[in-house]
Amino acid sequence: MIKKLAKYLPENAVEYVDEIITEHPLEIKIVNERSTKHGDFKRTTNRRFQITINNNLNQYQFLLTLIHEIAHFVTFKQNNRVKPHGIEWKRNFQHLMLPFINPTIYPENILPLLANYLKNPKASTGSDVSLTYALKQFDENSEKSFIFEIACGSNFIFKNKIYKKGNLRRTRFECIELSSKRTYLFNQNAEIDKL
Repeated sequence: MIKKLAKYLPENAVEYVDEIITEHPLEIKIVNERSTKHGDFKRTTNRRFQITINNNLNQYQFLLTLIHEIAHFVTFKQNNRVKPHGIEWKRNFQHLMLPFINPTIYPENILPLLANYLKNPKASTGSDVSLTYALKQFDENSEKSFIFEIACGSNFIFKNKIYKKGNLRRTRFECIELSSKRTYLFNQNAEIDKL
């Protein structure tokens, strides 16, 4: 398993990941990009456990997503039925990530953002705008932009529809889909195509 995963991980993380997946064996599948998630954890129809992770993630996002999903597996084994991103999962995720908060694995500029995120991790790393933006800098040839990078009033494309960026509400931008004139809320770090 580790041979399959090694090419997606930072080199100095491979040994730690091997230890974790040896201790917590489960099926890990690398899949094509999904726009709604980086990875997931589920119980398959044959009652086995499986993690899927998108193949387009950079090595740092891949590692974070992998450990996020393994934490779900560990939490399920310990507690069976608990909130998916409740306190039990948070503790397991923090514990599993600890060896990786290391300058030989993550770049120096990501470490403080990652440490801050792990104080109270959310269901998605995307909820932390600063961390998402820092991780995105390591993507290869990304043609996407973040919505927060474009000016208010600018038009952009998201899922083949054209929107006009509006004002920031508390944590999301109010945007109008131009053909229907309906208003939608976009996370600050939604990835969009500029017009």
